[in-house]
Amino acid sequence: MTEKLSSKDLMELENRYGAHNYHPLPVVLSRGRGVHVWDVEGKRYYDFLSSYSAVNQGHCHPKIVKALTDQAGVLALTSRAFYNDVLGVFEKYVTEYFGYDKVLPMNTGAEAVETAIKLCRKWSYTRKGIPENRAKIVVCENNFHGRTTTIVSFSSDPDAYGGYGPFTPGFVRIPYNDLAALEKALEDPDVAGFLVEPIQGEAGVFVPDPGYLSGAAALCRKKNVLFIADEVQTGIARTGKLLACDHENVRPDILILGKAISGGMYPVSVVLADDEIMLVIKPGQHGSTFGGNPVGARVAIAALDVVRDEKLAERAEVLGELLRRELSAIDSPMLTLVRGKGLLNAVVIKPHKGMEAWDVCLRMAENGLLAKPTHDHIIRFAPPLVITEDEIKDCAGIIRKSIESFR
Repeated sequence: MTEKLSSKDLMELENRYGAHNYHPLPVVLSRGRGVHVWDVEGKRYYDFLSSYSAVNQGHCHPKIVKALTDQAGVLALTSRAFYNDVLGVFEKYVTEYFGYDKVLPMNTGAEAVETAIKLCRKWSYTRKGIPENRAKIVVCENNFHGRTTTIVSFSSDPDAYGGYGPFTPGFVRIPYNDLAALEKALEDPDVAGFLVEPIQGEAGVFVPDPGYLSGAAALCRKKNVLFIADEVQTGIARTGKLLACDHENVRPDILILGKAISGGMYPVSVVLADDEIMLVIKPGQHGSTFGGNPVGARVAIAALDVVRDEKLAERAEVLGELLRRELSAIDSPMLTLVRGKGLLNAVVIKPHKGMEAWDVCLRMAENGLLAKPTHDHIIRFAPPLVITEDEIKDCAGIIRKSIESFR
């Protein structure tokens, strides 16, 4: 019988044989259910990261698990060289769910962003009439849209782009939450699109001013520029609406979704747009071997059913307000700011006696709650949306106890 490996053994294996491109908390997880995860020694934790909002529906939701296992035993992959009996059903379901003419399925969020960039550029040449190879896409400072070479080309984070040049041209960076800067950038007739996160998640859950998204969309319409919303992290009920753009009744020209569209069960992402935009891409001009595979399609249908049936957006709206109230009541010189929308929230941590956000996360883990710093001084809190009011209060107590322990 093989000896069971300890957390220490497993961390050493990753350190020895895996690339060192992540710095995880020293916790080795082996099981998850709902809002909880367990490490290999059996200790239970609240998951307050949700795999960066991929498991909005909770870990191992039985309906999503069933969709995965049922389809995996019948037909897993055909590639798009042939039709299959699931993809069309999914495409009808997802376009009606979000209100678009067409969908282009991919696998990861970064792939979907790349797809949206290509779609925008192709549209600009074939519909808007921008001269070939001159299209520009406006992006925001402190953005995070993925880690491909093209995407890091317009990042403002040295950790993301450092050492990866030469970079892909065609992007213009402006400040986030600044309509005047956007208006000025749109004066350039070669601008094809504006790519934006409705809330900047990786940057530290920066929520823009009311009216920013609707104002940006209006400016884009005026200049015949595509408004492209990256809702990979903010979409699928996370912020208290189905989409974060819904808070301002904005309908993006191109909508990018990933993560929780499959409940974290399988890599699925999509790009949604209407015919006038989507049909500029012809056969052979873009694709993916796994994009739109039968397993992913069945899983995504089940995951979106759960969001609607369990009213997860409504839950996120109410419980997010409760969480922010509880966090704002914490009495500590380390806690300087609480911000967020729905159940996508963050606290800003001021170093205190040598202790930083990382140390707070280690203390929270000791006390049974998992979260992770971003940009050293910010801790993001994004539990699965199936969490209950009592569990929110319990978690707020753990966070309070952990932060106040550094007195």
